[in-house]
Amino acid sequence: MKFLLNLFLTFFVILFVSFQFVLAQDFEINLDAGEQIFTQNCAACHSGGNNVINPEKTLKIEALKLYNMNSIQAITNQVTNGNKAGMPAFGGRLSDEDIQNVANFVLNQANVGW
Repeated sequence: MKFLLNLFLTFFVILFVSFQFVLAQDFEINLDAGEQIFTQNCAACHSGGNNVINPEKTLKIEALKLYNMNSIQAITNQVTNGNKAGMPAFGGRLSDEDIQNVANFVLNQANVGW
């Protein structure tokens, strides 16, 4: 009986993780949409990849690397949750797809140069 219960729980954990993975992969990256979202929501503080609140923490690749923000996951987390240093959370204002698009746009711009 215990074996069947463990098997049953394992099955549902795998199913849940698989479902989350499929949902996460539903978004097609759209850099143009990311640029629009950035312009409308981020450019006031981060125009040209700069940072008017904390000038050392720019969106330039060197700063992103220095602060371990040079991945889509890190940028997505920052945009979604904000931080206590002045970055507001956009998780309640933007859709997951919008956040993915803006994170990809930011990292792309950092890599090619603002």
